[in-house]
Amino acid sequence: MIKKLAWLNCGVTVLGLVAPALALETSVGEAGINARRLHQAPYNLIGRKIGIGQVEIGRPGFFGLDKSVSSNSTLTLEQVFYRNSLAKADDNVDPHAAMVAGVMVSKDKALPGVAPGARLYSSAVGSPSVGGQAEECISAQHVAGQNGGDIRAINFSFGESLQRDSRNEAILDGNALLTQCIDWSARVHDVLYVIAGNQGTGGIPIPTDHYNGITTAYTTKRKGIFQKVDFANLSAMPEGPGRRLIKREINVGPRRAISLVAPGSKISVYDLEGKELEVSGTSFAAPHITASVALLQEFGDAAIRRVLKSRRIKLSRTNWSVDSRRHEVMKAVLLNSADKIQDHGDGLLLGMNRTILAKNNQNWLDSDAYKDSKIPLDIQMGTGHLDTFRAYQQFQPGQWSPNSVPVPPIGWDYNSTEKSSSQEYVLDQPLKEGSFVSLTLTWDRIVELQDTNLNQVYDLGESFRDRGLNNLDLYLMPVGEQDEAKSVCASVSDADSIEHIFCPVPVTGRYKIRVQYRQQVHEESQAYALAWWTVPDTVNEFRQRRW
Repeated sequence: MIKKLAWLNCGVTVLGLVAPALALETSVGEAGINARRLHQAPYNLIGRKIGIGQVEIGRPGFFGLDKSVSSNSTLTLEQVFYRNSLAKADDNVDPHAAMVAGVMVSKDKALPGVAPGARLYSSAVGSPSVGGQAEECISAQHVAGQNGGDIRAINFSFGESLQRDSRNEAILDGNALLTQCIDWSARVHDVLYVIAGNQGTGGIPIPTDHYNGITTAYTTKRKGIFQKVDFANLSAMPEGPGRRLIKREINVGPRRAISLVAPGSKISVYDLEGKELEVSGTSFAAPHITASVALLQEFGDAAIRRVLKSRRIKLSRTNWSVDSRRHEVMKAVLLNSADKIQDHGDGLLLGMNRTILAKNNQNWLDSDAYKDSKIPLDIQMGTGHLDTFRAYQQFQPGQWSPNSVPVPPIGWDYNSTEKSSSQEYVLDQPLKEGSFVSLTLTWDRIVELQDTNLNQVYDLGESFRDRGLNNLDLYLMPVGEQDEAKSVCASVSDADSIEHIFCPVPVTGRYKIRVQYRQQVHEESQAYALAWWTVPDTVNEFRQRRW
């Protein structure tokens, strides 16, 4: 059955039975995404009460419903569905879906999932012979409505081929029905979609051309650490003997698909019978990202509860609100905290834990994304490698608004800007010469439902309308400077819903971050999320305080 579904499930490679090598433990641990550190004291984050979702061709087994699930299963699910109805016993149970779910929520001590305390809702689309993108949209919509309408992230470890798309001469331009559905649902249901990227022969590119979520490639281990993009990923420039295939599997135009990479090579998981398998593919990179959202959201919800308590007892102002639950915020936080270049121990490279390598062994500093302000993402690496603990460090300082008070060296915000105007974030400390700055800006493409029966949900036969993408730009500028041409660094893509800056500070001094509304395509007001990570010049700070 695994081989039967392989073409649809992101080219998953099953390498057979293995001795207990704790490979999932490795991918969840320090050599992978460093989430195990958050499981332990003093953090104790396992995703408690956070709803996440899964949509695939099949579904994991569910204890009490399916005969294939034993009473001692370590995979505990909240609910399983067939499209938008409750699943029937022993129907559509699939080993691939079970293995992906295990990466997210396994409670096994030997092979723990990323977020073993999260509530996972899984929907099976069913056989491709009796369904397609419309049914997949129905399934995604249904999962997004679970947990009282509070699902924070949904995992897609499968996709559709261009050959099955109903459009004439279909291309990856963001306009396939399922792709539009993902972007609509992300905005309407406020959920972060995590999509497995293309790999293998032929690929399953739809909906990797979405705008509002995260698409991942997968890494393999070098010297015991997940740090190199695996050759199987179809995320490269269309060059060489495979250029025709690659060209059909990446976005048309300048917009890049991959936004983040995560471990996906030789991951140890359990199949439906409880046997340990070693598997590879973007199918297993995506759930590392999806479940990481649950860990961060558990922390964020606890911070919100502390805010409510502090207000009851009239304590001072805090920097937490329900904005921390926004999908744009999660996207910005995960992308901005990604590993690129290993820090030398002096903190100038933001304490990053590894150097990520492309297939040709080039690192992020060799990429066109580093050198060209119009290209925010490396075509293979996106912004870098998922590091869940660093994402926690990015998220932990809370929300800071522009134009009111200077903002700390690390933080995030969810805000909006108006047509032909900007928002500015003045950093409260001078930045150190030679240190790097990481800034990420995210916002949504607007896709609207063509709701013919006016019931406010997608129904079979309905379609979507793409209203396009407003254009925002991002700058790092000296305090007091107004001319964007004199900015220190800039990200000015006119095709992406992401702007990303990773650059060195040329001179010690005071700086600010500018979010500029460059071009209106639809609404006059544009919501966005911003995350920043900088290195303050502590010597100058000490001198200022002393005098």
